[in-house]
Amino acid sequence: MQRIGVFVCHCGTNIAATVDVKKVVEMAAKEPGVVHAEDYQYMCSEAGQAKIINAIHEKNLTGIVVCSCSPRMHEATFRKAAAKAGLNPYMVEIANIREHCSWIHKDMEEATLKAVILARAAIAKVNLDAPLQPGESLVTKRALVIGGGIAGIQSALDIAEAGYEVDIVEKLPSIGGRMSQLDKTFPTLDCSACILTPKMVEAAVHEKINIYTYSEVEKVSGFVGDFTVDIRKKARSVDMSKCTGCGVCSEKCPSKKNANEFNRGLNNRSAIYIPFAQAIPNVPVIDRENCIKFKTGKCGACSKVCAAGAIDYEQKDEIVTQKYGAIVVATGFDVIPLDKYDEYAYSQSKDVITSLELERIMNAAGPTKGHLERLSDGKAPKNIVFVQCVGSRCSDERGKSYCSKICCMYTAKHAMLIRDKYPDTNVTVFYIDVRTPGKNFDEFYRRAVEDYGVNYVKGQVGKVIPQPDGTLMVQASDLLENKQIHMEADMVVLAAAIEPNKDVRKIATMLTASIDTNNFLTEAHAKLRPVESPTAGIFLSGVCQGPKDIPETVAQAGAAAVKAIGLLAKDKLTTNPCTAHSDELLCNGCSQCANVCPYGAISYEEKQVNDHGIRETRRIAVVNNALCQGCGACTVTCPSGAMDLQGFSNRQILAEVDAICR
Repeated sequence: MQRIGVFVCHCGTNIAATVDVKKVVEMAAKEPGVVHAEDYQYMCSEAGQAKIINAIHEKNLTGIVVCSCSPRMHEATFRKAAAKAGLNPYMVEIANIREHCSWIHKDMEEATLKAVILARAAIAKVNLDAPLQPGESLVTKRALVIGGGIAGIQSALDIAEAGYEVDIVEKLPSIGGRMSQLDKTFPTLDCSACILTPKMVEAAVHEKINIYTYSEVEKVSGFVGDFTVDIRKKARSVDMSKCTGCGVCSEKCPSKKNANEFNRGLNNRSAIYIPFAQAIPNVPVIDRENCIKFKTGKCGACSKVCAAGAIDYEQKDEIVTQKYGAIVVATGFDVIPLDKYDEYAYSQSKDVITSLELERIMNAAGPTKGHLERLSDGKAPKNIVFVQCVGSRCSDERGKSYCSKICCMYTAKHAMLIRDKYPDTNVTVFYIDVRTPGKNFDEFYRRAVEDYGVNYVKGQVGKVIPQPDGTLMVQASDLLENKQIHMEADMVVLAAAIEPNKDVRKIATMLTASIDTNNFLTEAHAKLRPVESPTAGIFLSGVCQGPKDIPETVAQAGAAAVKAIGLLAKDKLTTNPCTAHSDELLCNGCSQCANVCPYGAISYEEKQVNDHGIRETRRIAVVNNALCQGCGACTVTCPSGAMDLQGFSNRQILAEVDAICR
């Protein structure tokens, strides 16, 4: 029989306000194996831990149960206290009576009864526990960054500066991401390219950074400290080692009517192209879907004019396999499609555009060379209407329920830039709320109103109607004046909601990382582990985790890099022994446990088993302890009862039940 100590925490009034702590102590003291039970105001405090350590010494305890908050918060705290007292830390069990009792029940009697039940269950588990010893796994001193935007570049630079090899995988032909498409940045109004380009160049020339552009992660296996990743390098049809970036091939290419993705489809590009002037690498890529040579086999103009002989039509995709100790996900964002918002006439008029399209129009390298003009007729607009929250804070299934966070600020930026460069242009902004939660953000918005004369109207636009003369009739409501507004506009700019990159679900599946209902990657803990995925060794950087602006993105990228560096700095990792294991005598090799394992930790092998003197070869489940997170999914689904957590087995439980029945 174990000698168990039970410690019940008041957690201030978090627990004690709804749970009768004294009664929980009283009932726990009567359980088999319990030789000590007490309560304390804050068990996680230094004084509370001292009580646990003293009780272990004085009562010669072999296991303890702490009735407190979630084990996510303080399981490590109490395990360290037990280890300090000489007790095996895996003989500590947590009964979560805060989140599971006091925070969800209002009736004290009901909450107390449930707390007693949870405490008894934890005590019963300690009675069946056996001391465990953690294992070790080696760490590969190399990091992978998925995504080559500002978040991925910053994370890679920080990791590389610490002395570790880093690979950046970017699916587009150049790094730079969404920030490379911006003209100016708020709240300082400095040039986006002027900030980003030095970072891109620094990453390209850094001796510790290797960049895979026009590439995608194909497969991920392994575990924290030892990931194996297959990267597909798509065929550019251009030899990067020979190309000089002269651009003659793009000039001579006869296929020039292909939508320019970098300019959001507002102009055309050739079939062989460099995405933008500052692209890294400054090497073109052939769009095989639109290239005449690949469609008919009859062109080859680019090959004929290339003095360096860099064009290679026979180039094939290449799979690169590499090992990594840590992975940083920085897959970025895109704006939502507006096909479901036809009331704004986005698909009916060229003069209804998104804010990101306006960025390209106002950029000197954009489709209009930086001149603000209507796409329908090239004339300068005199009246511009901005519509906020298109798809953000949306109550129906068309849009997103969350606030996209950056729209209020970039709309103020656009309005200020337009009024500054074209002072005769009237700018009206229709908004639900103005949200400016950042350093100098509210002052920035006030400048737009007070110094630049931007007309902000609290209200919603109901409809945009294209007129025969080319203007746009905007129907809206003014909630402060309680009146309807009908006004003519030459251009309407929609602040469309942002959403995670469409590839994020595929990436999350490969990494066994968690995502929420909006496809944003979920952090391990919103407050204590904001840049870590629940899957060990996977770190989150930038908008893949949630909407944020550039300063916040860069800050999170640095935080993710620090976490990755902390992992890579270790030669070995201690593995958690609280994992599943298979009883070879009970396992029937049905594969049900492997099918439900979310971490891919279970495999099968043929083993010779001695079953009561009979030797035979069986197909047995084998658990990779480095991958297993001890979630218990396999133990629930196993039809033969062979899968269970380390430390005790189903046969022990059956024997215990049999003894009680007798």
